[in-house]
Parts: sequence; structure tokens; C-alpha cells
Amino acid sequence: MALLPKRTKYRKMQKGQHAGLSRAANFVDFGEFGMQVLERGRITNHQIEACRVAINRYFNRRGKVWIRIFPDKSVSKKPAETRMGKGKGNPDHWVAVVRPGRVLFEVGGVSRDLAQNALRRAAAKLGLKTRFVERVEQV
Repeated sequence: MALLPKRTKYRKMQKGQHAGLSRAANFVDFGEFGMQVLERGRITNHQIEACRVAINRYFNRRGKVWIRIFPDKSVSKKPAETRMGKGKGNPDHWVAVVRPGRVLFEVGGVSRDLAQNALRRAAAKLGLKTRFVERVEQV
């Protein structure tokens, strides 16, 4: 199950800015526990899928998982051993741009230890620093 948009307005995208902190999805809203990213970067659709599989396999048909990011940015790449110039390469893969503070995954319906171990296994699939967060009730 590859995550990618059904359709986009333009095939190729610019790099964009990665500065600043996350302005959305900074708190655990759906589940009881979550994984929050501490660095800025890009997460590919394959990494998201690997995390989802790792969490679900560890849960063994218990609990629920929410994915809070979606890879909606295409990254283009020129073929290997191609000379410079002759335009931009074709879209190669899809990424989600994340900034510090963003909650990537949420889990619920399981104990704290089970959730922590599952999210630790998922964090190993990413190239970014993350931390385990719990839901806080906003007053």
C-alpha cells in the first residue's frame, strides 16, 4: 500500500522551506500515546509504511494506530550517469516534510509499555530523532 496523492496540480515540486517549528499536529489528539519528531527533515512514503507495519506487527492485532502525516510532496531525481542540464528529472518518490514538534503516529487501546516499545521500533525506521509523548488534557 503505497502512500501518495491521488492527483496533484503539478507533477514536479520545488524544494521549499524547512525552517521553523511545526504549526499543526503538535499534540496527541486521537490516541493515548504518540511519537513526536524533534528534528526537521523529510519522511518518505516507504518509511511511513515501514513504521506502520512495525507498530501493527508488535501490537499483534491489539490497539489502534493513527498516521498523522501524509507524503504529498514529490521529489524528482535524474537517472544515474546522466550529464548535467537537459531539464529537471522525473518524480522519483513522495515525502512528507516534518518540522520539530510534529506528532507522526498515535496509538491507543494498549498499555503504556506496549505503546512505548512499538513506537521505539517504528522510530528505528526513521532517520530522525523522536520522543514518546502522552496525551495531555487541555483545559
